[in-house]
Amino acid sequence: MNRVLIEIDNLSKRYKLYRKSSDRLIEWLSLGRSVRHNDFWALRDFSLQVAHGECVGIIGPNGAGKSTLLKVLSRITAPTEGHVSIHGLVGSLLEVGTGFHPELTGRENIFLNGAILGMRRTEIRDKFDEIVQFAELERFIDTPVKRYSSGMYMRLAFAVAAHLEPEILLVDEVLAVGDVGFQKKCLGKMEGVARAGRTVLFVSHNMGAVGSLCSRIIYLKNGRIAASGPPEEVIAKYLEAERSTHGSDVEIPDDEDRGYTLRAQGRQLTLSCGEPVTLEFEVDCPGEHPSVTAGLVLYSLFDVPIVGASSKVQGISGAGTSSRWRFTCELGNIPLNAGTYYASIWFGNRDRDHASFSRVFSIHVEAADPFGWGNKVPESWGHFYWKPTWTISRDDDQHSRPGL
Repeated sequence: MNRVLIEIDNLSKRYKLYRKSSDRLIEWLSLGRSVRHNDFWALRDFSLQVAHGECVGIIGPNGAGKSTLLKVLSRITAPTEGHVSIHGLVGSLLEVGTGFHPELTGRENIFLNGAILGMRRTEIRDKFDEIVQFAELERFIDTPVKRYSSGMYMRLAFAVAAHLEPEILLVDEVLAVGDVGFQKKCLGKMEGVARAGRTVLFVSHNMGAVGSLCSRIIYLKNGRIAASGPPEEVIAKYLEAERSTHGSDVEIPDDEDRGYTLRAQGRQLTLSCGEPVTLEFEVDCPGEHPSVTAGLVLYSLFDVPIVGASSKVQGISGAGTSSRWRFTCELGNIPLNAGTYYASIWFGNRDRDHASFSRVFSIHVEAADPFGWGNKVPESWGHFYWKPTWTISRDDDQHSRPGL
C-alpha cells in the first residue's frame, strides 16, 4: 500500500462573524465577557487520509468548506480543532497570484515562488524555460506582474506550481480564469502530474474535469463529508442533492445574470431506454424580443456533450414580439442508454444568443429491454444503445482453409 502523505483527524475550523466592525473591538476590550459574534463552522469533524500518488477531488456547493480545507492544508489558516499531518513538499494554487510580489517581474517571481516551495536555485533554473513556455509569457517575463492581467497571473502561477514538482499539489477553482484552450492545457498538465505519482487535491465545480482526473471524490456539505468514493457515484449524489435543494419548479437566472429568467416544469425526468424525451420551459426577458430561438445540449454526468438541438439551425423562430416565451422541444426517441444526463439551454434570436442556462433538466434513463429480446444494454457500453443491421451466416468451409 502507498504511504499516506496527508492525514487529517477530526479537523474543525470556526470563524467568528460580527454584524459590524465595532463589535469585534468591544468584544476584545471586554476580554470576551461581552460576546458580539456568531460562530460559523466552515469545517466540522473532517477526517481524511490521502496516499502517495492519489488524485482526490473535492466537490460541493458554495460555502461547503472546500477552500477552507485547502487553506488549512497550505498552512494559510490554522485549524480550530483537530490535527493535520502532511508528509512532503506542498505546492498550492489557491488564488490567482498567491505568493507573487507585485513589484517583481515574472522572472523574479518564478525564482521567489520556487524558493518558497523549497527548491534550490539550480533546480528552478533547469525548469525556467519550460515554465515560461507553458505560461505563454515569453514577451512579458521581465515585466512587473502588477501589470499582468488576471489571466496572465493565473497562467504563470499555475505553471510555477505544476512544474516545480512538489510531492503534493493543492489546486482550487482557479482554472475558470483562463480561456478554454488554456484550461485544457492545465488539465492535461495535471493529468501528467497525477500519472507521475504525485499527490493532487483538486477543488472544482467542473464535474467533467473532476470525474476524468480523480480516482476518488469527496463531497462536502456544510463543512462535513456527505459522501466519499468513486467519481461517478459521488457526483451523482451531489447533483441529486442539488436538484432536490432547488426543487423542480424554480426560477433560474441566466449564467451571466443579464436579467433573463427560465422556468421549467418537470426538471427531473426518469425514463426507460427508448422512451421519447420532451422538454418544456419558459423564458422571461428584461425587454421585449422578436423572432426568438432556443437550443439545448444534452450532457453526460461528466459534462461530455452527447447531442444538441437548435430551432435556429432548423430555421424555426417565434412569431411576434414579447417579453415572455414558451418552448416545447420534442426530441423524440433518442436512443439514450442507462445513465444520468443533463440539458443546458440557450435563448436568443436569429442574429445572436442572448442568454444561457446550465443544467436546467436532469434526465435519468433506467436500463430496459429496448429490443424486446430480454436483454438489457449495460451502461458500460456507452451513452447510446443502437440497433445496427447484422448479417450472420454459417461458414461451412472454415475447416478446409489453411491456418483455421
